[in-house]
Amino acid sequence: MLPHSPTLWFAAVITCCLHTIATAEEAWQLTRTLAAPEAIQAAAADATFVYAIASRQIAKYERATGKRIGISSGEAKHLNSGFFWKQQLLCAHSNYPQVPERSEIKRFDPTSLKLTTFKDLGNVGGSLTWVVHHQGHWWCNFARYGDDNAQTFLVKYDPQWVERGRWVYPKTVIQQLGRYSLSGGLWYQNTLLVTGHDKPEVYRLQLPREGNTLKYLGKQSVPFSGQGFAIDPVSEGLVGIHRARRQVLFVQQGAPVPTSPPEPR
Repeated sequence: MLPHSPTLWFAAVITCCLHTIATAEEAWQLTRTLAAPEAIQAAAADATFVYAIASRQIAKYERATGKRIGISSGEAKHLNSGFFWKQQLLCAHSNYPQVPERSEIKRFDPTSLKLTTFKDLGNVGGSLTWVVHHQGHWWCNFARYGDDNAQTFLVKYDPQWVERGRWVYPKTVIQQLGRYSLSGGLWYQNTLLVTGHDKPEVYRLQLPREGNTLKYLGKQSVPFSGQGFAIDPVSEGLVGIHRARRQVLFVQQGAPVPTSPPEPR
């Protein structure tokens, strides 16, 4: 119950608002790390294994022990964020920094460890940095860099790969990126979460009711150093990377911070 005094009532409202903001900002906490020299672009996971994604290859690790099982075979130039769909790891791929830009989705078979092309998107006007499948549609982010990074855009495709919508990002997000762009993204509890190139932050977005600029909901601190991330199917949290340390990181909302992050056995 709020106090009857106007002054005390105002103070209580402010305190409540600040608490809400603080809760949103401290949402993601580290629960585990796994050493992986290939943790350069992104990470993904299934129930048994962890996958560290570098520009040209993907490494498969045992989830329980941290032991590396193998490395992908197949040509790749610039792999980015990945996600699981029908027991296959799909990764955004581009010819960055070459122009004209060419983008495709690569498919990694966790059993054979082979990389093949799942979908060739050609030149869409940017470099594909992340792709996910959500509510029956494909969502693809095409990055622009430098003076043009405000032109980074999100495309919604139907199952036949016909474009059904296109959005740009709000200035509040673009201003956080420097001269880089958005490296990772996914739908989480009906909110679009995206990451930049190196800041330990996740930006929360929604589709607008009108117009083509995504709606900014706020940002949350996260142990990731930007880059690509994915949903962890075991904890229902997230899995990403710390690029400088070459580590795969597991995080959860509201999880206690470990005094000493567990290392793989």
